[in-house]
Amino acid sequence: MSGSVALDEQTERLGARIRSVRQARGLTLVELARLAELSHPFLSQLERGQARPSMLSLERIARALGSSQIELIAAATDDLLPGAGVSRVSLVRKAEGPQGPFGGGAARILVHGDGSFIPMEFRGSNREPGEFYHHAEAEFLHVVSGAVLVDLADDGEFELVPGDSIHYAGGTLHRWCSLGEDEYRLFIVKERRASS
Repeated sequence: MSGSVALDEQTERLGARIRSVRQARGLTLVELARLAELSHPFLSQLERGQARPSMLSLERIARALGSSQIELIAAATDDLLPGAGVSRVSLVRKAEGPQGPFGGGAARILVHGDGSFIPMEFRGSNREPGEFYHHAEAEFLHVVSGAVLVDLADDGEFELVPGDSIHYAGGTLHRWCSLGEDEYRLFIVKERRASS
């Protein structure tokens, strides 16, 4: 074992979460490096908490894992909360919850801890749908405000307005964008895949 130590607790937890998700996806470090277009040694250091990723690198890793930056960051910070994982109740007040980039906008995770699903609040104003996302977990979207085009590739395109909801199975290609000029808000619930 080398004498290298983790940079700090949060970096170590982020690396551990990336390793856990990678293993749950059945990927080797070399395969993840290829998919994320990053070096194998860098990812190895990252998983051991000996390197910090840039936001671009974290986005590449998240995309390759079928996850998002905010989910990886949340997993790294939630364990630092007092009582995380012990209580049967998770309360997240209006201005709380891990926040960060997600797709063409920003998201806020609405629970603390490692539950069986991940509820998020999403805000965006992108008028182009961008790249497709794809992950093994099922996902549910509910439109809180604004009008949204949800593009599910071969499964169709759907125009949603406030009050509309859509659910799609894991493995479905998906992306979305605004149908107007205004910001839109979504309530998203993503199934959490069990780590191995």
